[in-house]
Order: sequence, then structure tokens, then C-alpha cells
Amino acid sequence: MLYSAKVMEHFANPHNVGELKDANGVGEVGNQKCGDIMKMYIKVENGIIEDVSFMTFGCGAAIATSSMATDLIKGKPLEDALKLTNKAVVEALDGLPAVKVHCSVLAEQAIKAAIADYYKRQGIDPTPIVGNLEECEACGHDHDSCSCN
Repeated sequence: MLYSAKVMEHFANPHNVGELKDANGVGEVGNQKCGDIMKMYIKVENGIIEDVSFMTFGCGAAIATSSMATDLIKGKPLEDALKLTNKAVVEALDGLPAVKVHCSVLAEQAIKAAIADYYKRQGIDPTPIVGNLEECEACGHDHDSCSCN
């Protein structure tokens, strides 16, 4: 299994790691198939993600995609962060082996879960904004990005 130099760099020296104490949105997602767990913390001010961090229990690809995803949404409006796709994360890392692409889906879902939590804390129903975050029983992905459907 070959990883790109960017994947190796983000795995060896991940960015934005750790718990964000003043986070006002926290999302946790997991994949029952591989055991990866990803927790994303966001600090939102005036609709902008001012700070973001993550804690991931998983393989090198899960850590690298978490790191890259946080880089891609830091300083961005919530609307832009919601548009981040697993495909964009994979492309930013110069690709992932096919068997590891599910890790990038976790990063996308962790961001959506954190944003949904932020909206809930503001007293706003996140479903119309973020969508349905239910996970697929078969693979642990949400129904929208799941390849089992």
C-alpha cells in the first residue's frame, strides 16, 4: 500500500491535534468496520471557524485525513466547511489507496457532526442545514456518502 508524501507528512506531523477547550461545536464519528474514531472540535465566531482541532484513534490514513480536513476548514465560513467533501480531502492529500478512502469520509462526517452540534448549542435545528447524520448499519458511514446503498 503506497501513501503519498503528503499523507505521510500529515500522519507523522499532524496539524491541529488535541482537545479544543473553548470549542462551541464537537462532533464524534466512528466506523464499526475498522474501529477508527474521530472527534472534531470547532470554535465558531460570527459564522467563521476561527479554530479547529481533532483527536483521532485510527490508522495513518485516518490521522492524515483528519489533519488535512482541519487545515481545509480553518478560517472558513460554516457554509464552506459544510461543502468540504471526502473527495476534496483525498485530492488535497494527493490520493489515498482505495481501501483507505473510507477514512476521508469519516473526516467529512466529523466536520458535519461538529457543525451540527454548534447549531444545536445555538438553539437551531441543524438538520435543514447539515443534513441527516444517521450512520449506515453496515459500514458506519452516513447514508449520503455510503457505498453500501
